[in-house]
Amino acid sequence: MNATTVIRETDFVQSIADALQFISYYHPADYIRHLARAYEREQSPAARDAIAQILTNSRLCALGHRPICQDTGIVNVFLKVGMDVRWDTRRSITDLVNEGVRQAYLRPDNPLRASIVADPLFARQNTRDNTPAVVQVELMPGSTVDVHVAAKGGGSENKSQLAMLNPNDSLVDWVLETVPEMGAGWCPPGMLGIGVGGTAEKAALLAKEVLMEPIDMHELLARGPANRLEELRIELYEKVNALGIGAQGLGGLTTVLDVKIRTFPTHAASKPVAMIPNCAATRHVHFELDGSGPVALEPPPPETWPAVSWSPAADARRVDLDALTHDEVKSWKPGQTLLLSGKMLTGRDAAHRRLVELLQSGGELPPGVDFRNRVIYYVGPVDPVRDEVVGPAGPTTATRMDRFTAPLLERTGLLAMIGKAERGPQAIEAIRRNEAAYLIAIGGAAYLVARAIRAARVVAFPDLGMEAIYEFDVRDMPVTVAVDARGDSVHTSGPAVWLERIHTLKIPVRVA
Repeated sequence: MNATTVIRETDFVQSIADALQFISYYHPADYIRHLARAYEREQSPAARDAIAQILTNSRLCALGHRPICQDTGIVNVFLKVGMDVRWDTRRSITDLVNEGVRQAYLRPDNPLRASIVADPLFARQNTRDNTPAVVQVELMPGSTVDVHVAAKGGGSENKSQLAMLNPNDSLVDWVLETVPEMGAGWCPPGMLGIGVGGTAEKAALLAKEVLMEPIDMHELLARGPANRLEELRIELYEKVNALGIGAQGLGGLTTVLDVKIRTFPTHAASKPVAMIPNCAATRHVHFELDGSGPVALEPPPPETWPAVSWSPAADARRVDLDALTHDEVKSWKPGQTLLLSGKMLTGRDAAHRRLVELLQSGGELPPGVDFRNRVIYYVGPVDPVRDEVVGPAGPTTATRMDRFTAPLLERTGLLAMIGKAERGPQAIEAIRRNEAAYLIAIGGAAYLVARAIRAARVVAFPDLGMEAIYEFDVRDMPVTVAVDARGDSVHTSGPAVWLERIHTLKIPVRVA
């Protein structure tokens, strides 16, 4: 019989808190290495620039111990608890996890953004400490506690897919039909976790769990597949990358760094499948507690990061936001790099809803909120520390603001918007009709973007927390023109061009 292991409350809570801090600023080493390989082989200038920003941001965050992404995620914890473990606590395991989350997200030297809202159907009130976490517990033989901690961003989580296929339906066909429909809101390049079997909820859990495994596609390609499941992983990796979607959906050779698949027995009449992406800010860590104290996590060695240091292209166009005109916006071209300087306003989902409700009711916009000849940035920043004016402040997914785009463009004098990923047909038509523009900043480069912000202040809706409206004063903030005043979208043209090039020129989509 195994000896009983005692897990102390303080050790467990500290381990959860330390792990969440750790993954907020350290990419997994396997992700960095695979992304560096993708950078070296990338032929699309736009995608190569995006990957350079992500790699540069990753190194800066590791050095500065600041979040890789402003969206510091919803916490997922997977626990395999040995049945010989005894807990030195009167609280539930879930309560202990949530205490670790609370301590991590409120840590003064690196506060993490609180993104969780309670009452999801109605009030959607921010809990202010990012609790509660989503906790999965499994009892196992043994005398240790096996822990996977992850922080999942909303942009990638929102692109999760679930389908109940017929037994003879092709998983490959479903994936290749589904991935293009996911758009770029999940911030590729990243990973796809696929769960097959069980029931609907089991397939989704399999897909989430398998994303916690190390990225090993490079090693798999080098040694070759050992079984049919590995053959399927390689087939999906190659075929998804051959779609040409590329980094940030701009078109290129690498959309996924790896495809993970986990299966479970299922009913003879069923084939449940789930697919969950992990984004360019993938965050997870694995450790084990044996009763000897809290976990001590080892950061990736400095040589893990490649010698990549992003800088703007020589032909980047500088734009003075304080003197922005309609004519200048109309002169921008899809794919063009701009360096923005001057003042801009911010706003996300909750702020947009309030603004449009005010406009529709005939009310006045709040003092300090004047969009005439201005740009709005879709962002919810992390709180600043030390000498920062703002914490990491990368873009959020723009499609969530599509329904509000027309009234803001038509009734406020707004000239342009900044976010990430593509816009839907409704928003693109509003942009074309109003001869406005949509710009993208790179998702997964939040700390790098924040270095361009020289001043920040809340001007409206402070009760919304991270969703309040800020005024930013920026200098040389890098963005790409995604939709121009004619309604032409780089998220349509870029992948189309690279899909054609990959197939016509037979460009290899694997690197071994």
